[in-house]
Amino acid sequence: MKTPALNRLDFNLLLDLDALLREGSVVGAARVLHLSAPAMSRRLTRLREAIGDPLFVPAGRGLVPTQRALALRERVRAAIEEVRGVFTPDAVDFSRLERTLTLHTNDGFAGAWATRLACAMAAEAPGVSLHFIPRADKSREALRNGAIDLDIGVVKSAEAEIYSEPLFRAAFVGVVRENHPLLSQRTGEAVSAQDFVAWPHISTLPRGSAAGHLDAALKALGLRRRVAIVAPGFQAALAMAATSDFVAAMPMPFVRWAMAHQRLQVFKLPFDMPAVEVLQSWHTRHHADPVHLWLRGHVRAICGMDGEKMPVV
Repeated sequence: MKTPALNRLDFNLLLDLDALLREGSVVGAARVLHLSAPAMSRRLTRLREAIGDPLFVPAGRGLVPTQRALALRERVRAAIEEVRGVFTPDAVDFSRLERTLTLHTNDGFAGAWATRLACAMAAEAPGVSLHFIPRADKSREALRNGAIDLDIGVVKSAEAEIYSEPLFRAAFVGVVRENHPLLSQRTGEAVSAQDFVAWPHISTLPRGSAAGHLDAALKALGLRRRVAIVAPGFQAALAMAATSDFVAAMPMPFVRWAMAHQRLQVFKLPFDMPAVEVLQSWHTRHHADPVHLWLRGHVRAICGMDGEKMPVV
């Protein structure tokens, strides 16, 4: 018997044969498949030609399967389930999952949320590892080429093939060590812009829009700060502020975490400084991936937790 070429096979014939084997009649199979009896009869003819066997033969008023048909019963059922599985997402057993997920973030985000995120995910998937790499630039190429799973940070504009979702808005506050003269000498009084620039400052790298907004606000007041230290990241800048008289301006969510571990105080900036919106972004290839959906859900939940609100003096 000549085997039909794969591109000439009609995989709907598997459904037809399965219905015939289950129902034991053309009429019953037609009803299950929502076909007319004549249409079902034509499909049976095609099945006989494709398989090279009568498959069903008359017995009284009905049909009975041939030995060939009976031998195919389990294989047909298994083939249908296999084909359906191609179009059905696999259920993920997170307790057995082993995978490394790479997140592109700045050190402020990692310091504030990395351990809580890892612990929450490990409770469901102990075999999953999180790899945090520095967000040295805002290029999305690492998302496109698959080098990273998730990018977390400020995004200026939408890009093709990239999905983004807001996580939180971060307002900036002034940060100094505990008992800093800037605050201790002005108990109950707001810090003025002149007070703010009277002390040397710590800035961070990369110097992006946040530093630009701060300096622009001071320039509008006819003032300029002196940046004495440019730190490599938020965590380093906060550690420096905790052990010196230098002043810093930082996103409040990052400072809130640091205040639990370092002797810091925060104060309201004496000028308007726009909050920044932090988003998580991913490539289209990961949009429907159940593991990636799970990752994004955990990031969303962790960032949405309102920790204890630290007073801003």
